[in-house]
Amino acid sequence: MNEISKKLAVIIPAFNEQDSIELVVNDINSITINGLEIVAIVVNDSSKDKTADIAAQLNCILLDLPVNLGIGGAVQTGFKYAFNHDFDFAIQVDGDGQHPAQEISKLYKAVLATQSNVVIGSRFIEKAGFQSTGMRRFGIWFLRNWIKLFSGIVIFDNTSGFRLLDRQALALVQNYYPDEYPEPESIIWFCKNGLRITETAVLMKERQGGQSSIRAFNQLYYMIKVSLAIFYTYLRTK
Repeated sequence: MNEISKKLAVIIPAFNEQDSIELVVNDINSITINGLEIVAIVVNDSSKDKTADIAAQLNCILLDLPVNLGIGGAVQTGFKYAFNHDFDFAIQVDGDGQHPAQEISKLYKAVLATQSNVVIGSRFIEKAGFQSTGMRRFGIWFLRNWIKLFSGIVIFDNTSGFRLLDRQALALVQNYYPDEYPEPESIIWFCKNGLRITETAVLMKERQGGQSSIRAFNQLYYMIKVSLAIFYTYLRTK
């Protein structure tokens, strides 16, 4: 039997994910990675459906927020729990089923191989699996160049929520983590605080339930707001 030497918290932010949360948690519990204890942690962001009731019956830790904090606040809650309970790593996995549990090992291998503080799972390195819509890909391309302008680094899948943090990164996000657009904003935050960021190729799926918060009619609005948010995050690091 392999000795467990490290602990990985799998943070699952969930808002109205009753259709997929059981599948996500069960998939996480089905995987094994040598030398790693894997713990699923569902952060129920004050869902209006049965997400919390379903999660309470599953093999996971349930953090049940009394008010809706949004994606950034929910993820930060999970990261704080992981840091305060001595986890070596934490990985964000969306509650809609887009991030297959079998791909977690790729991020873990990447963090060990590169000694990075943050590893982001990318759909666009090998261009396999679900690639999102053309409009969304255009937005990601725009943000790639916008982020490069302020950070000097290129992150192809900059809106990916499938990302792993080590202890140093977890320590950083205890006091501040972007709340509204955490995925692209946090790249600037990590970079400007001296953390090393790496991307690794993964496969993703279409969401297995629920609805995206970004609809076709407000994608332009999203792009404007997230661009301003990235600029503001850059300013606060100067």
